[in-house]
Amino acid sequence: MSGPIRHIVMWRLRGETQEERSAARLKVKTLFEGLRGRIDGLTHIEVGVDVSAVDYACDVVLFSEFTDHAALAAYATHPEHLRVREALGDLRIGRFQVDYPIKETGA
Repeated sequence: MSGPIRHIVMWRLRGETQEERSAARLKVKTLFEGLRGRIDGLTHIEVGVDVSAVDYACDVVLFSEFTDHAALAAYATHPEHLRVREALGDLRIGRFQVDYPIKETGA
């Protein structure tokens, strides 16, 4: 598979109180945004925190883009990404992912 690819991940996070969940959301956002400019082939990264407060919503979404599938595969084992995953520990209790090729738009 060649061409740019979009990688979207959503998490449900651990936390008994609203304060704990808010702190967990901020930690995920801060750590993943810290990857910006540190990983070859990662061309865009955005982290959103849910504000809907519906009971079925995920807490955080990661929206990222890579130059190609090989760059996404390399990201999975990149030391900076692994450092973030380790720092988050068992904070994540649910994870959902979608990867798909980005279609070029015509003029």
